[in-house]
Amino acid sequence: MATLVVAFAQAFAVDPRKSGIDYASPSTQALQKDDTQNPGMLWVKDGQTRWNERVGAASKSCADCHGEIAKMRGVAARYPAVAAAAASHTPRVVNLSQQINQCRIERQQASAWPAENASLLSLEAALAFESRTMPIAPPVHPLLTAAQVRGEAMFNQRIGQMDLSCRDCHDGLAGKRLGGNTIPQGHPTGYPIYRLEWQTVGSLQRRIRGCMTAVRAEPYAWNASELLDFEAWLAKRAAGMSIESPGVRP
Repeated sequence: MATLVVAFAQAFAVDPRKSGIDYASPSTQALQKDDTQNPGMLWVKDGQTRWNERVGAASKSCADCHGEIAKMRGVAARYPAVAAAAASHTPRVVNLSQQINQCRIERQQASAWPAENASLLSLEAALAFESRTMPIAPPVHPLLTAAQVRGEAMFNQRIGQMDLSCRDCHDGLAGKRLGGNTIPQGHPTGYPIYRLEWQTVGSLQRRIRGCMTAVRAEPYAWNASELLDFEAWLAKRAAGMSIESPGVRP
């Protein structure tokens, strides 16, 4: 009987986690919900076009290998993940943008796009859009587990001249005000995301680096192993929450 009571309570337990859009103003929430008004959809549309472009020395498109982009539903929900580079056969943790670039190099024989490149963000946004409403579902792999452990330690570590950790703000002060905005819980449900502050779409790494600068710490280089560890932990922390890309934030 006690077991049934516990199971019943768990089944109807309220998830205390909230997406950043839950803290946004009604006008920002409305902007995200309406695909005809959401500015991030411009990047999604561009990415859908690039999916079918034949590029590189191989003159291949993403669709040539994977089929129509709708078949990629669920893929974005599983990143960061572990992939092996064809050149070295060495497995490593990669995020979705790195996987896109790996395909460009190995399959299309094209050059990799640099971090925050508009075309790279567009293709990543288009793939994330296909997984919208699906739960974030990090795969199980020893390398990814180790990365998540390192990322959690970083989340809890105080850094910078302000001596603050991510946990201090996004766990301890979530829902309170800072600089005119409400502090969210810091879940990566909407990336790539359109921020009104940026007036463009940006990656999760851009947001993490921005937070590091805000606490007066030296940000890690783009695609540094530390950032990948951090992304892996944030995905685990948000496991089960719905992807909502392209998100819109202040």
